[in-house]
Amino acid sequence: MHCCCGVILAEKISSGDAPAAIGPYSQAIGSGDFVYCSGQLGLDSVSGKLVSDDVAEQAAACLKNISHVLAAAGLSLNDVVKTTVFLTDLHEFEKVNSIYAKAFGEWKPARSTIQVAALPKNAKVEIEAVAARIR
Repeated sequence: MHCCCGVILAEKISSGDAPAAIGPYSQAIGSGDFVYCSGQLGLDSVSGKLVSDDVAEQAAACLKNISHVLAAAGLSLNDVVKTTVFLTDLHEFEKVNSIYAKAFGEWKPARSTIQVAALPKNAKVEIEAVAARIR
């Protein structure tokens, strides 16, 4: 999207290493200093199916998929400033939290975690992220 003077206001970001969007949305949109990553499920990028029924394995795949999308924008998990984690069962929070902590290491972006009734493809977890191009 461009403004009237030709400046790019928003750009579509996509990675062939992450699963294709399963609906009418982009994997990510860059706008100014920020990249807004759509929620990623724990899908295998080739088959488009959940990697496992295990919430920890799904969470690891979510974060791997986010990493691929961020890489397409020249960024990494170290550039993430905010995430939202959607879980179908908050009793699984500790399992997801362990995988999340390992993926982000010392960097700890702001985060919200929300229990939801259901997720696409019967996933147990979905994670979305906002990253800053300059930190």
